[in-house]
This record gives sequence, structure tokens and C-alpha cells, in this order.
Amino acid sequence: MQNTGMPLDELCINTIRMLSVDAVQKADSGHPGLPMGAAPMAYVLWDRFLKHNPSDPQWFDRDRFVLSAGHGSMLLYSLLHLYGYDVPMEQIKNFRQWGSKTPGHPERGFTPGVEITTGPLGQGFGNGVGMAMAEAFLGARYNRPDFKIIDHFTYGLVSDGDLMEGVASEAASLAGHLGLGKLIYFYDNNHITLAADTHLAFTEDRGKRFESYGWHVQSVEDGNDLESIARAVSNAQNEIHRPSIILVTTHIGYGSPHKQDTFEAHGAPLGAAEVKATKENLHWPLEPSFYVPEEASRHFLKAVEKGKGIQAEWAAKWEKYSRSFPKEAAELTAMMKGELPKDLEAKLPVFPADAKGEATRKSSGKILNALAAELPGLLGGSADLNPSTFTALKGLGNFDIPTRGKVPVQGAVEGGFGYEGRNIAFGVREHAMAAILNGLAAHGALIPFGATFLSFSDYMRPSIRLAALMELRTIYVFTHDSLGVGEDGPTHQPVEQVAALRVIPNLLVIRPCDANETAVAWSVAVRTSNRPTALILTRQNVPTLDRTKFAPANGLIQGAYILSEASGGKPELLLIGTGSEVHLLIEAQQKLAEKNIRARVVSMPSRELFLIQPQPYRDNVLPPDVKKRLVVEAGTSFGWHRFTGDQGEIIGVDHFGSSAPGDVVMREYGFTTENVFQKALALMKRS
Repeated sequence: MQNTGMPLDELCINTIRMLSVDAVQKADSGHPGLPMGAAPMAYVLWDRFLKHNPSDPQWFDRDRFVLSAGHGSMLLYSLLHLYGYDVPMEQIKNFRQWGSKTPGHPERGFTPGVEITTGPLGQGFGNGVGMAMAEAFLGARYNRPDFKIIDHFTYGLVSDGDLMEGVASEAASLAGHLGLGKLIYFYDNNHITLAADTHLAFTEDRGKRFESYGWHVQSVEDGNDLESIARAVSNAQNEIHRPSIILVTTHIGYGSPHKQDTFEAHGAPLGAAEVKATKENLHWPLEPSFYVPEEASRHFLKAVEKGKGIQAEWAAKWEKYSRSFPKEAAELTAMMKGELPKDLEAKLPVFPADAKGEATRKSSGKILNALAAELPGLLGGSADLNPSTFTALKGLGNFDIPTRGKVPVQGAVEGGFGYEGRNIAFGVREHAMAAILNGLAAHGALIPFGATFLSFSDYMRPSIRLAALMELRTIYVFTHDSLGVGEDGPTHQPVEQVAALRVIPNLLVIRPCDANETAVAWSVAVRTSNRPTALILTRQNVPTLDRTKFAPANGLIQGAYILSEASGGKPELLLIGTGSEVHLLIEAQQKLAEKNIRARVVSMPSRELFLIQPQPYRDNVLPPDVKKRLVVEAGTSFGWHRFTGDQGEIIGVDHFGSSAPGDVVMREYGFTTENVFQKALALMKRS
């Protein structure tokens, strides 16, 4: 049966709708309502405006499309299938099934054409802001007159739930402040959430809210009015000084006679009877399921040749650009490939032995600036904490509206002011910062970092988790890492945060013990392209070890290493520590030697790196037959028992801290050489 009497646009839109409905129904799981209501706006965008090449989903100058409302994933999968991406019908029919390319929520790197992993609401909103910032930065740095080689839009589809989440508010505020004119969002304004009508909990004027953020706001009262949607997109593209949001009034579950405009259409299959009724209502064939009319298919697949042509035009422009600006082209090519200088480590500072030393946050700042001089794609900032986290990139300017002028923010960073600036003033917006970092990293060519106090990593956790899931190279600089924070007290003294970060799969956590370990930690972070890294740094000074007496700091690359071997023979006691507590182990080792106790000091800055080493290496560092082990870390003992075994002990903190000078708090909580020494003695006396 063919729908030859149906206008082509309507035929294509209903194809998107019913593919989604059939996939959800077959899976007996999913969210049919959003695809049914939002199909018209998605069709207009993809058919008339989106710059993409289905044959090469990773073409660098493509437009980015973010489905922040990730529960509506079948809308995106239907679009990808119909427009010629490598998402065959078999995958549509296997929606939400084991091993399929069409999981319940979109996953970056898993489904061709999916830009970002979304699902937790509000995340995609923040990711899109990061992508738009990446485009603005790269365009400002590399475009030249007559050579706009970086010139694309970031589009997104957001829902009521996205806009209710706090991360979206944070990100929207920053996007408006930065005037990201190439960021365009559709708001699927269907007035329905999972549980009820939005009037139950969401009654603010969303349009005025976004106007107050500095956004360009338009409304389309009929979500099926294709021409009004198209005009709104054109207007948004022409608004170059403000991000845009288009409020589109839609009907969730459009076409369903009994479930349209109800929350029943949100998160469950329509049911066989309602699917039949919906198809009849939309004049759609009842059989076969997953029906794609030939006329619609031909129209959708025009995007394949069109995309190849657009990319070919860009490639020709790139070739001319490369001849005219070889240095810039070579630099950008390396960034797009993720290549780093082979001699990068030689450019990093080496810190001389110093008994007083300095805080690893301060060492980190010196290392970060050395890296920034060698890595043009390294950019980032802090949650209004640069003077405390030492993350300002000196002389590299602030990422800001070019016309704003030289505003002395973020520590009065000198240098150019505009989108080419590499210091991002995130403001006090930790959650948005983390989501934006994901967008910057997912866009490509950049190595983004974000900094705050370790205790506030909890605000960032949802985005960190998604970065780990997506295998993104994002770097988190977490300072003020322990009870050593001092007078600010238990609200700011992280106790459980390091352990909480360590349990996130694929997140690399590194807590260096001194300045030179910090340099190696940064090297590992920028060279690790398939996982995010959390650097855990001190507020208080720590000694810089004399590496002529102790093992080289590059032992950090293995996660744990023998820092100081036992004197007089095979060790009978292992002292294991991280960060600022390692120097206590060294001092205790000396005192134990006076008692003829052979103790080995092991620095274990990264458990994740250690656990992926070959078993012989791990057994060499932690000999299985040495049962007496003492772990010292100024945080919860959770997770350390796998290294201590049943005869070991842990000096940790399994309760909240206290307000007092940092050295006093550390002393009162047992982080002293004497206490480590006494605990070790007691451990050795056990039978």
C-alpha cells in the first residue's frame, strides 16, 4: 500500500512517527510520545537546514545535533536510519535489545551519527553549550578572511524536563552571557511530563526566563506548521549575537486518538490496539510494521549525495587554506587527530628537592601553563576559583564576547579578549562547567579542563560519570583535597569524595605526592585520550622529594611504585600512601629502621593505573607474601582493604572533619609521623 495521496512532507513526518511507534511497540519499552510530537520540527531541521554527511558522520565541519531529551531516542534513530546513516532497519527493529546500535538512550561512539550520550535530563543542554563554545573558539583561532573552515551550528532538542534541571539553568545563563549566536535549541513544549501535566510543577514563563538570560526567543504555536518552524530557524541563524531557543507548542503522542496530550504517551508503548488506532487516524498502513514508503525513502536519501557535495566543497576550501596558511592548517590537523608533541614532557618544569616544598595545586598551575604553551587545544577554567586552584592560563586571554572589551575577570588574565581566549570564566556553576567540558571534548580538537574544590566534585558527578561512559578526554582539577583545608571546616573538607570518584568506571583518579609527581600526572592526563582524569591536589605545602634518593616520579605512570625500598633486606612491612601523606611514610620508615623494621614505602597515586599493570609488576610492588601493610590516606578507608588484606591496617577518615587550622586538624586526626610510626609498630607486634 502506498500513500501517494499524502503530501510529501506529511508522508516523511509520519514515516518518522510510525517508525518510532513500531520500534517502541516491538521492544515493549520506550518513549513514543516525544517522537510523535516533535517529528515535524526535527524533519524541518534535518531536511532543510542541517549541514551533515551521512556517509561521514565524523566530518569535522558538520553541524552538531544534540537530543538532550534522550528518552526520545527513537526520534533520532529514525532520522539516522532514514537519512542514510549506518543504522539499518535491523537495528531499528532491535531497539533497546542486547547488542543493538539503538540503545534506550543515545550513546556517543555506539551509534553512527550520535554526537553525545544523553538521557539524564539537562545534560545535553549543557553539552550543546560546550559544542557551540568549541566552534566559536576554533573559528576565532583558525578562520581567515575568505576561509571560514570552522563554520557550523549546534542544534538541540530540549524538553520540559531538561529545562527544569538546574544544570540547564546554569548552562543557559553562561551561554547567554557569552552570546553564542550559533547555538539554536528547539523546546518541545508539549506541557506533559512523565507523571502529569507541567502545571503541576512548572508554571514559569519559559520565554521570559530565556530572554532574561540574554537569549533570542521565538515561539511557534503549532508544532505541525512547517513553514513557521522554518522561518524561526532562519531567524535564529541570522541572530549572530545571541543563542536562540524556539518554543514549539506540540502534542505529545500526536495522532494517538486516546493518548495524545496525556502522560500515558510519555514513557510506555501505546499498546497494540492504540497503535492500530493511531495508524488509522494518520491514514497509515496497518501492515507491514516498520513501513517506509518508497517516495519518502527517496526523498530522505537525497541527503547522502547532498552531504557528500557539501563536504567536498569544504575539502576544496581546506586544501586552499592549507596552502595559504600551512602553519595553522598543520596545527589544526594535529588537534583534530588528537596528536600531541612527542617531546612534550621535556617542556615541563622539573622541581628541585625542597623540604618545605609547595602545594601541589601551585605546582599544577606552573605545569598547566607550560602545557598550554605547547598544546593550542588546551583550554578551560574554574568555577570562579582561579586564584585558589591556580588554573589561569597566563597571557592567553578570556573566552568572551569579542566586543565586551578587556574585562579584568578570572585574575585579570592578560592577552586577547574574545572567542580565541583560552581561559573560560565558568562562574559559580560547577554542574554546567562539567557538562560544558563534555561538549567541548565531544566536539573534537580540544582538551578541556575545569577546576574547583574537591568537596564540590559532587555537584559535577553526573557529568563526570557521562564523560567516563563516553570515554572523553576531560580533565578535572580538584584542589583543597583533604582535612588540610583547615578552618573552612567539614563542609569544605572532602572525606568521601576521592573514594566516590574512584568507583566511577573508566575515570582515572590521580593524587600525586609532590610537584614532580604532579607533572607526570598532568602528562598522563593529556595523553590519555579514552577516559577522563581527575587530578587531586593539595591546598597545603608538601615537600618536593629528592629524586636522587627516591625513585623517579615517572613511576606514577604505573599507578604505584616503590618510592623508597626497605634497608637491610626484603621488606617485612609495606607502607602505602597517596598525596600529602606520603612524606609521613618516608619519615616513619626512617624511624622504623631504627627499630630494625624493614619497611618499604609505596606511593600509589592512582589505583586505576596500578590495577591495569601486569600481575608480575603488581606483585613486585606489593609482594603477596608481605602481609603486614599500612595504608595512609586523609580520606575514607573505603576501597583500601583490597590492598591491605586481612592483616593490614588503614589510617583514614571515616567521619566528617572539623574547623581549625589545617595542620591542627591533620594532627588531631592522626596524620602525623609519630602516629604512623606507632600504628606500624603495633601492626608488626601482631601474631
